Amino acid sequence: MTDVEIRTARPSDAADVLAFWKAAAEGTSVSDDETGVTGLIARDPGALLLAESAGRLVGSVIAGYDGWRCSLYRLAVLPAHRRQGVATALLRAAEQRFAALGGRRADAMVLEANARAHRAWAAAGYRRQDQWRRWVKPLPHP
Repeated sequence: MTDVEIRTARPSDAADVLAFWKAAAEGTSVSDDETGVTGLIARDPGALLLAESAGRLVGSVIAGYDGWRCSLYRLAVLPAHRRQGVATALLRAAEQRFAALGGRRADAMVLEANARAHRAWAAAGYRRQDQWRRWVKPLPHP
């Protein structure tokens, strides 16, 4: 495994996280702006986990817990650092966070068309639940 350090994000990381997601993540979100990232960090300071190698951001995962559900979003690793254990380290840290908070089950939001991500999540022990579908409604943004 690559020598990585896992840490929680700080508000000052927002611009770097956004640039990283453009390089490493699939898809975009309505929350992909500095207000969205800093709002996440302010609301749940331990949720955004970052992987760094030699001081460079190489991976991320959002491990949100609302007291009811443990939800994983934005698992991403820079292409040059994939298949080196970065995602495994991020998921281990997220799962440890959930366990410490009393979480009982983690679920992940995974793009339907992202076959590479499907294989990665399956390798990490996650299973697809075909009986569920996500329903969304964009909210007005000031």
